[in-house]
Amino acid sequence: MGKIREKVYDWKNRLKDRHMLTLVVTLVAIIIAIGLYTYKRERDFHQIAENDYNKAFFELVDYVQNVETYLAKSLISSTPEHGAETLTHVWREANLAQAYLAMLPIGSQELSNTSKFLNQVSDYSFTLSRKNIYNEPLSQEELNNLKDLHHYSIELENTLNQLSADMNDGRIKWGELTKKGTPVFATQVSNISKESFSNLEENFHEYAGLIYDGAFSEHLTGRDKKGLTGENITEEQAKQKAIEIIGKDKIKEINSNGLSENAEIPAYDFQIQLNQEKEKENFANISITQKGGHIEFMNYNRNVEAETISKERANEIGKDYLNKIGYPNMKETYYLKQEGIVTINYAYQQHSEQGDITIYSDLIKLKIALDNGEILGIETTGYLNSHYERNIPEIKITKEQAKQNLNPNLEIKNEALAIIPTQFETELFCWEFKGTVDDTEFLVYINAETGKEEDILVIRSTPNGTLTM
Repeated sequence: MGKIREKVYDWKNRLKDRHMLTLVVTLVAIIIAIGLYTYKRERDFHQIAENDYNKAFFELVDYVQNVETYLAKSLISSTPEHGAETLTHVWREANLAQAYLAMLPIGSQELSNTSKFLNQVSDYSFTLSRKNIYNEPLSQEELNNLKDLHHYSIELENTLNQLSADMNDGRIKWGELTKKGTPVFATQVSNISKESFSNLEENFHEYAGLIYDGAFSEHLTGRDKKGLTGENITEEQAKQKAIEIIGKDKIKEINSNGLSENAEIPAYDFQIQLNQEKEKENFANISITQKGGHIEFMNYNRNVEAETISKERANEIGKDYLNKIGYPNMKETYYLKQEGIVTINYAYQQHSEQGDITIYSDLIKLKIALDNGEILGIETTGYLNSHYERNIPEIKITKEQAKQNLNPNLEIKNEALAIIPTQFETELFCWEFKGTVDDTEFLVYINAETGKEEDILVIRSTPNGTLTM
């Protein structure tokens, strides 16, 4: 105790020294200044974020109001020209509304449905505007659909106006939402807003049952992965699936990187050390989906010293491999060859009464070594997202009728039926014509139901592969 007391007295005496006291005061002042500066910066940051969220919200409100206004105008448009102009405005305003909605720090189910609604309004209005451009009047069913969309846009506008009132009264603060998440949203909004959102959710539930033909359909924004079938599997089951695909005799060691839960398709990821002499070439990565245990991705890199098999033989090896692991009826579409390795895109072929139909949405990529035909990589994301047995529409435009809509200078080399994806992630049933004009190869797609020219692709054939643009 005596020694401790002496140290305390010594410390007091040292503080009496003017230089020591000045040093302590300076340090305290610096700490306070740093604290004040940090607090001010954090406060300024939160204020900037709050202002950004407020701006995004009020822009959202404005654009939703515009959507409602233009939808109302579309209901009374008397000419295709005016209808096309009005629906183009709906498409633009709904796109902008969705962009500002995405900036808000809310992930509630209601706002998820709001995003879906805006997305579908945008794409459906664009589809109808194209119909108007072709000088076709809207059908009664399409007008009824627009009327329903207008009704839901009014519901959304009313709800957003009530939320705007809650914000102005201080019941909603975006900063609190970013800190504590959506439960705060449920407790801070007024009872009127809660009731409005409840009604909005019920209305959107009814709206979700509306199915539109053509370029607009439910699967546009559906979260279902149509090709992802089966029950959830465990990590150990996924590990055994990975070993089965790679081959137990090729594996020296396998390590798990866990489940990628937040990925578009949740999957178990593994790194596999292979029985190879060269250490730089003895690792492969593979992903097995949690649902169904499908292979989503596999990649392995090694040098190919010499090409001993042809691209055609590699294609047959690839189709046999896909059939073996559960992906039958795949057809080669395009390929690229680099450094002794060929990457081939395969599309699903569905058999029908009209013949074999190429489904370009259901894509799988294979990477094949040209020295021994070894499968070095696979990606099945497109197939898992899109694959299912389609109900093939009735052919309303014959092949000969479709040819009448082609450029007369196109020298046709091949013709077939296909289902092609659109920029809206929907699908079109088309006649596919492959031909040349002035030594340039083209793919032209004519809608088999309407006769419209839907898409044109330029084929670039090079010594290393066939690509489309």
